[in-house]
Amino acid sequence: MSHDEEHITSTGEKLVRMANQIAAFFHSRPREEGVAGVAEHINKFWEPRMRRQFFEMLDSGGEGFDELVVVASARIKRPKTEEQADVSIGYVQPTGAESAAPQK
Repeated sequence: MSHDEEHITSTGEKLVRMANQIAAFFHSRPREEGVAGVAEHINKFWEPRMRRQFFEMLDSGGEGFDELVVVASARIKRPKTEEQADVSIGYVQPTGAESAAPQK
């Protein structure tokens, strides 16, 4: 396992742990309030990069996530992909001949 893979795993484990801690707090509330609370907290306090990784993990099976987190995920804002974010701020990665030819 490379150093990068270890970092990704530990970051993923941290996200699972944080999401499950949020769910543990909201388990004491009525179900609907708990689902809404988990989604609201993640939408409000997790930056897009964290939510992007969260959805990547869910899309890969969601192993380790509390059931309340999984249900709440339908209400969590899915961030733009990195490519979509680059386009929305006007950045386009040059490719091949475009990057070598001067623009007139």
